[in-house]
Amino acid sequence: QVQLVESGGGAVQEGESLRLSCSVSGLRMNRYCLGWFRQAPGKELEYVVVISTGGLDSYYRESVKGRFTITRDNANKMVYLQMSNLKPEDTAVYYCTAEEYGCSTTQFDYKGHGTQVTVSS
Repeated sequence: QVQLVESGGGAVQEGESLRLSCSVSGLRMNRYCLGWFRQAPGKELEYVVVISTGGLDSYYRESVKGRFTITRDNANKMVYLQMSNLKPEDTAVYYCTAEEYGCSTTQFDYKGHGTQVTVSS
């Protein structure tokens, strides 16, 4: 059974930082592209960043480039999202995702339950 469990969300002020974590179980890490998607109130789900199986390639949404960093630890089955200089428009529920064989910004095979990030101005 595949499980993606996010943690680390919270409420912060504009300009502050947060680090999201995702614990992965039930799948072989070296076969899955991992990522973070988010959904703001009243808006559609959108990709934030995805990272390739070996961690060498990552693809960031333009609005988070230079502020967010994704890393993965295949040995410990974790993926992280370091978010800096947060803005109110980053407010959303953040979901950890996994896709086998591909590394798409529009689809995934598995998604966690999400963690809320709220940024106040």
